[in-house]
Amino acid sequence: MSSVIPVLLSGGSGTRLWPVSRKSFPKQFAPLTGEESLFQASALRLSGPRYAPPLVLTNADFRFIVTEQLAEAGITPAGILIEPAGRNTAPAILAAALHVARDNPDSLLLVAPSDHVVPDAEAFGRAVDQGIAPALAGRIVTFGIEPTRPETGYGYLECEDDAGPGPTTLRRFVEKPDAETAESMLRAGNFLWNAGIFLFTARSMIEAFRAHAPQFLDPVQAALDGATRDLGFLRLAPEPWETLPELSIDYAVMEKADNLSVVRFAEHWSDLGGWDAIWREAQIDRPAWRGVVADSRSTAIDCDDVLLRSDDEDMQVVGIGLKNTMVVATRDAVLVADMDRAQDVRQAVTALKSRGLRQAESFRRDHRPWGWFETLVMGERFQVKRIVVHPGAALSLQSHVHRAEHWIVVSGTAKVTVDDKVSLITENQSIYVPLGAVHRMENPGKVPMVLIEVQTGVYLGEDDIIRYDDVYARN
Repeated sequence: MSSVIPVLLSGGSGTRLWPVSRKSFPKQFAPLTGEESLFQASALRLSGPRYAPPLVLTNADFRFIVTEQLAEAGITPAGILIEPAGRNTAPAILAAALHVARDNPDSLLLVAPSDHVVPDAEAFGRAVDQGIAPALAGRIVTFGIEPTRPETGYGYLECEDDAGPGPTTLRRFVEKPDAETAESMLRAGNFLWNAGIFLFTARSMIEAFRAHAPQFLDPVQAALDGATRDLGFLRLAPEPWETLPELSIDYAVMEKADNLSVVRFAEHWSDLGGWDAIWREAQIDRPAWRGVVADSRSTAIDCDDVLLRSDDEDMQVVGIGLKNTMVVATRDAVLVADMDRAQDVRQAVTALKSRGLRQAESFRRDHRPWGWFETLVMGERFQVKRIVVHPGAALSLQSHVHRAEHWIVVSGTAKVTVDDKVSLITENQSIYVPLGAVHRMENPGKVPMVLIEVQTGVYLGEDDIIRYDDVYARN
């Protein structure tokens, strides 16, 4: 049986799961339903004997998160392509097809979002097996989810009337319906939810673009031809990429193609497209008493059909007499909404952005390739941060124009360079970095190093950095 190359799309922002999912660290990288992130669970699901190493498409902001989470999952990717800008799924999928076609245009690609939940990986693998023969024969195979309710938040696939197990012909794509239409499609029995998962050969997808969306071919090929290697990443050239329209693969190709097949998948699946989906997911194995889903930091009193969630260990959420309500708290934001308005949560992001508020897109915790930091206290002319550096990792060699820094190690050992002096600073020791000094912090140990940084100065923005050397090749 031919080996299938998984193509993981991981550049989305997941605004409907705000405040836990934000542009700086979206839902695919968060552990929303278990210990693993959705991205890690997707990569693990598409690993094993039937699959080749995955190809990942993401953006520059997430490239180190991708590599870190793949390493934690024990997966080595075939490649990581960096998109210069988000242009929806059509250019990304074509870039993957053209990239793979350089070695073998008849290679099989399985394109999948990296934020779905599919608990039965083997059952999904058997569905993939069913699609291999038609894909090798030149068909583009999509996977339709057998609907369990009249869902208005998904697009649908209309199949042949006799659609059953195994591949069948796709009649048409159906946009997200209203409630009455969704009810009628559920009764008809030949409509499936559109999962946005596709299986095809590189050759078939390139030909589909040539026939139905030729305007994408030259710019995407030019972006690949002009791509540059950056550590373990392949950065697509920005100039041709930025000329591309922003379009999904459904609109660009799938709704026009006449060589589409569908494989029905009847096992559990969710795209976690809103907090109502998280609420339902928590009740798959065991229905909640009175429909109450509450985590260990939440308490429900006389509530019905509620989701109570706190992502901060110091934030307790208490609901009293609530019905059909979702309450989601993080360290710096709280969402309270009617469960029926789950698809409207993205409006919160728009409203906060219009007010210029950081919470719209960013967390207090900022992830970096060497680890992460978070602001603990900020005031006029000072800021206090907690910084965690991974074993063997190092910050860039840098200086600041407007601030001085005091570092206090609270766990592990730091190797610190300040101008010409190199020191090892251990737990409970500190060091001062004067304004303008060229400095670097490294973790030479085998455990995470934690320190408290106190910044003082007239300007404390993250852009006050002059980099002289950086092992992560950041500009």
